[in-house]
Amino acid sequence: MTDITVPTLGESITEATVGQWLKAAGDAVKKDEVLVELETDKVSVEVSATEDGVLSEIVAKEGDTVEIGALLGKLSGGNGAAASTAAEALPEHGCPKEPGGVPGKDDKGELVDVEVPTMGESVAEGTLSTFLKAPGDAVKKDETIAEIETDKVALEVPAPADGVLAELLVGEGDSVTPGSVIARISAGGSAPAAAPAASAPATSTSAPAATGERPVAPSVRRISAEAGVNPADIPGTGRDGRATKADAMNYVNSAPKAAAAPAEAKAPRDIGPREERVRMTRLRQTIARRLKEAQDTAAMLTTFNDVDMGAIMDLRKKHQEAFVAKHGIKLGFMSFFVKACVNALKEVPAVNAEIDGTDIIYKNYYDIGVAVGTDKGLVVPVVRDSDDLSLAGIEKYIADLGKRARDGSLTIGDMQGGTFTISNGGIYGSLMSTPILNPPQSGVLGMHRIEQRPVAINGEVKIRPMMYLALSYDHRIVDGKEAVTFLVRVKEALEDPERMLLEV
Repeated sequence: MTDITVPTLGESITEATVGQWLKAAGDAVKKDEVLVELETDKVSVEVSATEDGVLSEIVAKEGDTVEIGALLGKLSGGNGAAASTAAEALPEHGCPKEPGGVPGKDDKGELVDVEVPTMGESVAEGTLSTFLKAPGDAVKKDETIAEIETDKVALEVPAPADGVLAELLVGEGDSVTPGSVIARISAGGSAPAAAPAASAPATSTSAPAATGERPVAPSVRRISAEAGVNPADIPGTGRDGRATKADAMNYVNSAPKAAAAPAEAKAPRDIGPREERVRMTRLRQTIARRLKEAQDTAAMLTTFNDVDMGAIMDLRKKHQEAFVAKHGIKLGFMSFFVKACVNALKEVPAVNAEIDGTDIIYKNYYDIGVAVGTDKGLVVPVVRDSDDLSLAGIEKYIADLGKRARDGSLTIGDMQGGTFTISNGGIYGSLMSTPILNPPQSGVLGMHRIEQRPVAINGEVKIRPMMYLALSYDHRIVDGKEAVTFLVRVKEALEDPERMLLEV
């Protein structure tokens, strides 16, 4: 049996949405045949079969959010007929059947105790909040099989050996002490036939209270009582949807925010005869979620300036034909903006950095993301090592990325690892906007349309081709002075491009 798992999706991508299963459970598949499509906020990823066989089980359903390495399904080896026969000869956990369907006992392994680890110098007991495995489940050494909560920390209890979980000796909600045995594993063997899920004590003096059919752990009851909330309202991430201590803490801390947004919990409203309801694509849902996360996480501010584009327009007009003849591509505005931003980033490195916990990571390279609108949504491919490229090199790089973005052939590698982003709303006619950050980056520059406006130059009013610039930045890492300085340096470079290209 081969596990089908979520592959690594990129440096800054931690989760994806299961888009569509192209095969159903029981279907025969060939090696390298696409089984399922995953969607992220940036690209769609295909997950292929690693060998010939049969798709024996689908674990992650369409629409589920899955993390890197999560189990999507299982593939049994061999061709369709052989695999089906083999599957019928095996019970749920892969143990050979004896007549009558009872798992064989000749390979029964040695029983190994699962003990409660030391909880800390001043912690004498805890509460077993959740069993992540049930009797009969196969386990790997060091795989977490239970969670224990104390008043200070939550502990994971790992399996001491490979094997099958044979029995549970305590119930969820029971108090446990360091060194006490909570379960036993049949090391290297299969679970005893008489070890049902109810092998844990049926009753316990410390059994958790329940609301409806979902038991409530003591720590959850305590936190709920202190915060004055109903434990039944706490969304659970534990087994069978049970709330853990961490769930309770997250719920209590976010309760004001949840109360301020009751609309999210409302059922879909009825639509009128002239309205149409269309479900958001999973890619659009992910984009919406990540953009909202950017607003909720960063202390985002925007500073504005304007730039006289006359010098660059004159330069392009003067050298366009020769530039095209030599390089085979037109000289656009974006290459100048990339160069101007790189120069400014070198002077103000905080705009090119990111926050990682309580640390700041300064990046001594300049991978500039260029936002591109497509039919499926906004994507941000990256121009690598922009400081080493010429204007022609940047133009060719951007043209290739734009073409691949529109025909859907961009890869994860094309979009990961950007250090700063440029977004050009001017191509759609935008006069001014506040661009939103692309996490974990700390800055994004918004370009806008060029408009002929009267400006004062040396005491005279002249009509000049002007563009508004907007820099959105994370104020947690970039100070106002640094943001303004960055934008002024971009303005100066664009208004005197010869000095920028000469690096003087």
